[in-house]
Amino acid sequence: MSNQFHTKNLSNSNFLITGGAGFIGSHIAEYLLQNKAKKVRVLDNMANGKQSNLDVLQQYNNFEFIEGDIRNAETCQQACNEMDYVSHQAALGSVPRSIKEPVYFSDVNVGGFVNMLKASVDNNIKQFVYASSSSVYGDDPTLPKVESRIGNCLSPYAATKKTNELYAQIFADVYGMKLMGFRYFNIFGPRQDPDGAYAAVIPLFVKGIMKRLPVYINGDGEQTRDFTFVDNAVQVNIKGMLTDNPEALKQVYNIAIGENFSVNYLYNQVRKALESDFEATYREPRAGDIRNSLADISLAQKLLCYQPTKKFEEGLKETINFFKATYA
Repeated sequence: MSNQFHTKNLSNSNFLITGGAGFIGSHIAEYLLQNKAKKVRVLDNMANGKQSNLDVLQQYNNFEFIEGDIRNAETCQQACNEMDYVSHQAALGSVPRSIKEPVYFSDVNVGGFVNMLKASVDNNIKQFVYASSSSVYGDDPTLPKVESRIGNCLSPYAATKKTNELYAQIFADVYGMKLMGFRYFNIFGPRQDPDGAYAAVIPLFVKGIMKRLPVYINGDGEQTRDFTFVDNAVQVNIKGMLTDNPEALKQVYNIAIGENFSVNYLYNQVRKALESDFEATYREPRAGDIRNSLADISLAQKLLCYQPTKKFEEGLKETINFFKATYA
């Protein structure tokens, strides 16, 4: 990962990354560590975090880890102490899991989020950025997705992310917090977890084809997604925390490439890259899933100078090489 995402000297600044032992959070933390931030602190309860991600970060002497839960207000206060910037990535993902466990999702994604906002206010955090999700677009059929136009939520997960955006607006208005949210579109890349019942589609495909385990495609596979390589999510978190543009604050942004591909196309690309003839198994469509997804990224381009550095095919190649090295 390059250091083209910022121009400021980071050596006097302390950063807190919640969920920093997870997939996206660990990449953000690694970027900051590589670019000599004064201190990078990770808060993670290790429910979804991985020790292997922490191992990558622990080689830096400016790294600090707190094992704790955002559902605990005191832990959030402790984590924010002496920090300048917060990137809030801690959350439960997965639409189907949220349908099974709506209360748990609300406790973590809403309760934990409000704890972090309050702790950030109390500790005078300079700027706060957080992960929202493209799931907030719900049943609105318009393509490409534009930030100002959202439909009805289709899952408890989507409802928690929509609620985060509402709380963020309140904290900006009532407490004067400087913050912004990022609606991620299908982020993928190295270190994404291929295991478990709710693993994301790309690591599932790669591991399944490599190990010749059943790979399932929901519905006809013609549903489309704006697959977004993780470096692009890192970029916008860094730019969002450090921006001096007052217009950029109190916004929520689409973070994507602005191109979409079908799940069938994705499967065939992975298969080709792995030189495999392994066939997928088709099954019923999944409840709560949106059919087509494509982002308009012009707002982030305009206000944050966001510019995707890696497109789908290049990111996919890098991801597959990572999994080949890991699971060979």
